Amino acid sequence: MTDIPRGVRALSGFFVFGACASGISFITLLFPGGPLDVLWRVNPRGHAALGGAGAWGIVLMAIVCTVCSLTARGLWIGARWGWWLALAMLSLNLAGDVGNALVIGDLRTLIGLPVGGALIAYLLSRRVREAFRPVRR
Repeated sequence: MTDIPRGVRALSGFFVFGACASGISFITLLFPGGPLDVLWRVNPRGHAALGGAGAWGIVLMAIVCTVCSLTARGLWIGARWGWWLALAMLSLNLAGDVGNALVIGDLRTLIGLPVGGALIAYLLSRRVREAFRPVRR
């Protein structure tokens, strides 16, 4: 394995942020009415949707937090599985953005398309792919 590009380290930080955000969401859904509930003012629709999903919303946030944490770690250490997880997470996020735009008509979610697309293109760039290429012995 070669040196990990700085952009991959930064992307790892992006997934740390995702893990923190989804972890806080998990906690506030698990223990509603606490002091952290004020954070839902940023996304009241998301709170309504996840809260309305009951236990499934809590489970979803736990899964997202876990996978974001694993992805951040995998990218940071230069593990090939981390690269694959990052591609999968970003692709799922793009699909979710398109789905939200089409199904519920929230066109604001489309801002995620160029951002997610750029991150995927970066991960698929030759330099980054080579950094995650398995070492042949």
